[in-house]
Amino acid sequence: MTRVIAVLIAVASVLGASHAYAQESNAAGPAPVVVTIIPGGATYFTEGADTKGPSFGNYQLGGAVAVNFNRFVGVEGEVGGALGITQDLMLPGGVSNLKTPDLLNYSGNLVISAANKTSVVPYVTGGIGGLSVFKKEALGIPDNETFFTSNVGGGVNWYAGRWGLRGDYRFIAVQKKDDAPAFFGQETRYGHRVYGGVLLNVGR
Repeated sequence: MTRVIAVLIAVASVLGASHAYAQESNAAGPAPVVVTIIPGGATYFTEGADTKGPSFGNYQLGGAVAVNFNRFVGVEGEVGGALGITQDLMLPGGVSNLKTPDLLNYSGNLVISAANKTSVVPYVTGGIGGLSVFKKEALGIPDNETFFTSNVGGGVNWYAGRWGLRGDYRFIAVQKKDDAPAFFGQETRYGHRVYGGVLLNVGR
């Protein structure tokens, strides 16, 4: 009998918490599921410490889906493309004006939001994932290469009912591979990514 009562209390607690968050989600702020559309941003990798690879920047776009357990804690999956652009690159033979390789980054992140009950919600985030560098023979990249990555950062979300806006910054670390091309990956590389996104509260 005691065990049955304990189970009923646990179920009631879960249902109560779910109902409370559903009520919260009707107020200003995030819904249980939030989709981010990333129409524009930039990813910039600094020069390698041993100058094996040059610094370069790409145009960022992509999307993300966050599942919020409550107003403070959620998890987010993100996929983005960093499109190569033509720029001056410091290569072993000198400066060359070439297009950088296209990149695909994907990660899973923990998101901690500030205890705000307003429409403006700052957050911090961090996680792990991967970065694929696509073939670019002109830069000595004969095949696609994939690297393990970690990231940490934060930003601000602004909600206006079903829609909203987002500004996000990430510091990215790319783990080296001994057999990677000289242009990118033979040493640990560090990058910075910023973007502006459009938020969609799902189910609101």
